Amino acid sequence: MPLSAEHKQKTRQRIVECARELFNRRGFDDVSIDEIMQHAGLTRGGFYNHFKAKEDLYAEAVSTFMHFDPTGRWEGIRFDHTACGEAFARQIIEAYLSTAHLEAIENQCPMIALPSDTARAGPRVRQAYRCLVEHMANMLERGMDREADRGARQRSLAVTALCVGGMVLARTVDNPAFADEMRLAARNLALELIGSSSD
Repeated sequence: MPLSAEHKQKTRQRIVECARELFNRRGFDDVSIDEIMQHAGLTRGGFYNHFKAKEDLYAEAVSTFMHFDPTGRWEGIRFDHTACGEAFARQIIEAYLSTAHLEAIENQCPMIALPSDTARAGPRVRQAYRCLVEHMANMLERGMDREADRGARQRSLAVTALCVGGMVLARTVDNPAFADEMRLAARNLALELIGSSSD
């Protein structure tokens, strides 16, 4: 009896989720298709029912973060999806540059976990990564008054760079106090750029 389209979609989502966790933990090259499928509780043969190649899966794993809800993945984070304007931009920055996000290796944003892998990847992966960067910048720009401020686009790009760069450095350095200092400095300047006062 053939599997339903819904079952096939759920299986695909499980593969993508397991792959995203493993890629975040170890990178693209160090994770095999066999490991991904084993982590998903499936056989390797089933992989090719959903993807042509590992890079296709990688691109989809990066893309899924555009619909990521931090409240279910990062401990102690509250995110009001109905917030508007500066309140919306502020909560993006607060959640993104949080300790909870920094410590959630498997659920970390691919922009933090995978920039080097992406730089060496093929066009489909690089496009997915770029779309994710643009998505974050667009969300931040929505929190700025574009009519009153023609520099909103530039500031949203700068805030995106601060958020991602601040977290990449905080995750990389070997001194937790310095990592925290770096993350908080990025957070405070990002909030200042959108017009929020930092606490």
